[in-house]
Amino acid sequence: MRSTFMGLETARRGMFTQQSALYTTGHNISNANTPGYSRQRVNFTQTTPYPTIGMNSPYLPGQTGTGVEAGSVQRIRESFLDTQYRNENNKIGYYGTLSESLTKMEEIMNEPTDSGLHATLEKFWKSLQDLSSHTENSGARDVVAASGQMVADTLNYYYNSLNRVQDDIGSEIDVKTKEINALVSQINNINKQIAKVEPHGYLPNDLYDERDLLVDNLSSLINVKVTNVIPAEYGNVKSMAEGLYNIEVVQEDGTSYDPPRNLISVDKTTGSIGTNELEVVKADGVVTEVKLQNGPPIPGINFSGQLAGLIESYGYKSTDGNKGHFPAMIDNLNKMTEAFANEFNYVHSQGYSLGGTGKSGLPFFSFTTGNAAKTIAMNQAILDKPELIAAGLSSGASGDNGNAQILADLKKRNFTAYESVGKPIPGSNPTKNFVLPDGLTGNLDSFYSGIIGKLGVDSQSAQKNNSNSAILADSVNKSRESVSAVSLDEEMTNMIKFQHAYNASARNITVIDEMLDKIINGMGVVGR
Repeated sequence: MRSTFMGLETARRGMFTQQSALYTTGHNISNANTPGYSRQRVNFTQTTPYPTIGMNSPYLPGQTGTGVEAGSVQRIRESFLDTQYRNENNKIGYYGTLSESLTKMEEIMNEPTDSGLHATLEKFWKSLQDLSSHTENSGARDVVAASGQMVADTLNYYYNSLNRVQDDIGSEIDVKTKEINALVSQINNINKQIAKVEPHGYLPNDLYDERDLLVDNLSSLINVKVTNVIPAEYGNVKSMAEGLYNIEVVQEDGTSYDPPRNLISVDKTTGSIGTNELEVVKADGVVTEVKLQNGPPIPGINFSGQLAGLIESYGYKSTDGNKGHFPAMIDNLNKMTEAFANEFNYVHSQGYSLGGTGKSGLPFFSFTTGNAAKTIAMNQAILDKPELIAAGLSSGASGDNGNAQILADLKKRNFTAYESVGKPIPGSNPTKNFVLPDGLTGNLDSFYSGIIGKLGVDSQSAQKNNSNSAILADSVNKSRESVSAVSLDEEMTNMIKFQHAYNASARNITVIDEMLDKIINGMGVVGR
């Protein structure tokens, strides 16, 4: 026989469950503008019907429902969209950082403008042409000396500016490394908090959200793979529990290193958690190694993200030499400057200064081999006495302009045709023969145009890829928000729905109370 008071308990459960749903709705509304918050819902579960199956169960026409209970409070989240978003966010971090670095380089090189190296060289070549027409003109000689000084100053400025920005990027690498380690530490702390809650059968949804927000931030810095681990020895954990995050650094295509490079390691048996701090080692102006506190170094710079973009800009050591945008540009400037200045010095030393009786033997520029762009300078003797400029080819007569014309034509001479190759470097002590640096092709003008053109293409490519990644990330994020974000319209609708359900349950108690009042106080009074 069913209990006379059975309906009271059913209605009470209904009130409490709807009340829980109202509380959760209020929590959603309160966090509608909280970054990283995922809306939550109460999963309603029917309670066990009456009677249960057994030998002593009363006979009834059928089982009667006993109400509802709040089975769990679950956050609404789609892990697949999280993975997609983090992949695109990682690309934004990489291409955005790369684009910013290359833009700074473009601003330094300042091409094509009237104040760039190309325009400065053009003025220098023109001054030599003018000198070839007026070898005896002191004004023309002053212009050549001043133009040569401008060329040297421009190259010095390029080198110093590139070197300064490269140093700034190196400092930023240190900052990003500390930021990665700080995020890993915070995620690890949340992992530990979650490990104290889940074994008791609860779902720490707010901790899940905080952890995912930190992982989103981490994904922009370095490419990571997140694996949910529910340890074997983990207590009374719910099936919907997300467990602990094992986080490893992966390659640009998402594949793991062998062995895996874990930032956070979770033991699948005991649930013990360990962290590995990231370290970026620099030496001689390049990154020599990226390693974790425990375990082998990370091979290559193919883990994408802001850190990889900064390292690729700053420079890194590889099996076939130093790589990177800034080291490459500085190296090209040094090689180009060294070849140009040495050839110019050689040709100049073979000519005759104004009124001179023998070959000048005087270098036009001074520089240090291997670091020419930084050290190139005009010969102070020529700056003080421009008549020492060797414009003559066979004599120091005022009409002899042969060497000035040869000097002006160096603009078009291919590097492979340089006469100074294999000859002693003027002013070198001890005497060294000049060796043409590797990688020089074409002439001075075409080589410089080539490296500027490559810079423009690389910068444009990085900007385009950054823009495309931002569009894709925004699209994925909108899809993610359509699943997880709080809709105030939807929450208000739910509030009204749960409110009416709560009121109906309360009204049900009132009706049952009136029935019981009639039974208790109204029955058995006949004949009194």
